[in-house]
Amino acid sequence: MINQPYTTLSNGIQMPLLGLGVYDMYNKEAEQAVVDALEIGYRLIDTAALYQNEKEIGKAVKASGLPRNEIFVTTKVGNGDQGYDSTLKAFDVSLRKLDMDYVDLYLVHWPIKGKRKDTWKALEKLYADKTVRAIGVANYLIPFLDELSMYAATVPVLNQVELTPWLFQPELVGYCKQRNIQLQSYSPITRGKKLGDPRLLKLCEKYNKTPAQIVLRWNIEHNISTIPKSSRKERLQENFDSLSFELSEEDVAFMDGFNENFRICDDPMEML
Repeated sequence: MINQPYTTLSNGIQMPLLGLGVYDMYNKEAEQAVVDALEIGYRLIDTAALYQNEKEIGKAVKASGLPRNEIFVTTKVGNGDQGYDSTLKAFDVSLRKLDMDYVDLYLVHWPIKGKRKDTWKALEKLYADKTVRAIGVANYLIPFLDELSMYAATVPVLNQVELTPWLFQPELVGYCKQRNIQLQSYSPITRGKKLGDPRLLKLCEKYNKTPAQIVLRWNIEHNISTIPKSSRKERLQENFDSLSFELSEEDVAFMDGFNENFRICDDPMEML
């Protein structure tokens, strides 16, 4: 089996660098994808209240037969539940749906205007109460992180953002690295929209790897955690096999130059 690389978060807990994202997966599809992923060797599963599949994720984790402490589970507070009391209630709902005693990582899903401080304070309470092992944010660009630093007693251990070679954000990467905030990329393979890039295909020929594997490996070389989504077992295996080779420093730098500010998802700056 391929060795899963881990990163140590700023509070000392370890998290796999490669995981499975389960956005837009429902019912049996979500459950089976997680069962298959865990069988292949994945140990990080990323869900959210918004995805409406926490129940299925919890069932799959149980069905795997793996000890709970070997699986790193992330979920997120929904945008409509942000605020202090409502975040605490939303977390209880998520925990019940997952049928777990704790969550490894709880994130603020989006930087909702007027709710950011109260929501973060609720996450800090959950962390102090030890019902979550770590807390972080998602879709927080530098202005949001600067704002957070004004009132946070606990620095987020992780920031989950859209980040690809075509949306490379070196300032954000440097900012998070300097503050020991682990970056994690979602939609890392651009939902397939950029996998035909001729520059990428040249690298595929050089390394004899698929476009998805090259892009995922680029994340790993940057020590950016990544959570590609797939429910097909062969694709899950393909993505996991990105851990089996390395890219040269020159080729990583070459891919950094693909940037064209290409987004799949909403621009968080619209929430400033």
